[in-house]
Amino acid sequence: MWRPDRSGDKPIYQQIAEHIERRIAFGELPPGSALPSERKLAQQWEVNRSTVIQAYEELRASGLIESIPGSGRRVSRYKWGIAPKHTPPNWRQYAEGGTFMPNLPFIRRLREAKRSETPLIDFSSGELAADLFPNDAVRKLMKEQPFTDHLGYHDPQGYLPLRETLTAYLQRYHQIQATEASVFITSGSQQSLYLITQCLLSPGDAVAIEDPSYAYSLPMFQSAGLRLFRLPVDEGGARPEDVVALHRKHKLKMIFLNPNFQNPTGSVLLPARRKRMLELAAELGVPIVEDDPFSLTACGDMPLPLPLKSLDTDGTVLYIGSLSKIAASGFRIGWLIAPQEIVSRLTDARLQMDFGLSIFPQWIANAFLQSEHFPQHLHELRQALKARRDLLLESLRQLLPEEISCRRPEGGLNLWCKIRQPISDSRLLEEGIKRSILFVPGSVYGSESGYVRLSYSRPGLSDIPVGAARLAEAIRAARL
Repeated sequence: MWRPDRSGDKPIYQQIAEHIERRIAFGELPPGSALPSERKLAQQWEVNRSTVIQAYEELRASGLIESIPGSGRRVSRYKWGIAPKHTPPNWRQYAEGGTFMPNLPFIRRLREAKRSETPLIDFSSGELAADLFPNDAVRKLMKEQPFTDHLGYHDPQGYLPLRETLTAYLQRYHQIQATEASVFITSGSQQSLYLITQCLLSPGDAVAIEDPSYAYSLPMFQSAGLRLFRLPVDEGGARPEDVVALHRKHKLKMIFLNPNFQNPTGSVLLPARRKRMLELAAELGVPIVEDDPFSLTACGDMPLPLPLKSLDTDGTVLYIGSLSKIAASGFRIGWLIAPQEIVSRLTDARLQMDFGLSIFPQWIANAFLQSEHFPQHLHELRQALKARRDLLLESLRQLLPEEISCRRPEGGLNLWCKIRQPISDSRLLEEGIKRSILFVPGSVYGSESGYVRLSYSRPGLSDIPVGAARLAEAIRAARL
């Protein structure tokens, strides 16, 4: 990201003016483009607002930008009063068009905050911290096992050795029986969900989604024109009787569940509910999409919960897994276990998209899953996540004993917390950003205002108490 050079001789306002002029000249800011407010740029570049105003005045005097009452500043359509020979496309109209919806405002605000050079304590990201990645193991594997595969296109269904390795992995860790023909490799769980919504469902179809749920933070469901109906989640997960009621009223086409350490609540679907959910899916002919990124993250020595798919004897569950939450997000490796007819349909779609994933991450993931490093990494990861979870819970208990209550998850990466006093999600988020602490307001996941999701996998142990203290300050500052 560009920053003004404070050590140079050129005034800061002039550097800003020249930077914006270059962006206009390069076509990054076409004629008519809206420009950020002075306050926003001053905060982004850590300069006085008057400095940005001076830069804007320089550009306005040169005819490059114009001020429009009620609309702020825009790139001028007519430089120095001379009409252009050609009319450029209305890029803003294009950017606001299309059927694929943008991310939610809170998600965009968090992404914007992360671009700041100010050090942040990030409880908003569901990504593992760098020190939890198996970096040493991957380096050893790459040194010991030279890459010998060809560099052309590979099978769009996924690298065959990796699919074969995954069948053994699924049996060992999840008691899921599968063949390599039923395994479809994706770039992660979200791509699996995207392909399902685009290829297996149609606009107007009714689908049931847990409430709250990570799925509500993904506008891909609305972009696909689906009708979303809520399955309330309590400490025992979603209730089968709610599925019956929804299907009777709306004729569900698909049920989306995250049974193990559900995101964001951390709940685990009760055994009796698992059995009944599978029975209902078979009776109604409605498939269940099981998103299972967290089963192997049970804290410490807790037993690993088995996925729904391990109990599926009727072939009603589409199972989604990933390495992002148990190894490294940078692998960009996920998988979908499905009937061969579905795998063929998605493989055909993959051919239209990208001809398949790069061979390199698939090759590395295959070597890692086959190696002795993986079980050792998994053991260390579970111990580390337990330590982070316990430290965050204890810090919140000491700092906010009356103001907040949190579920204690037995696995996963998240705490789901209820703020007891009335509070505005947007105000709370801004108070947090002011204090360089990030978290996700519960309304992002379809919840009512007053909940937050705190991911404890990203901050280091030394940062967790500091982050909890900043969160306490933000909550007290944001009270209604």
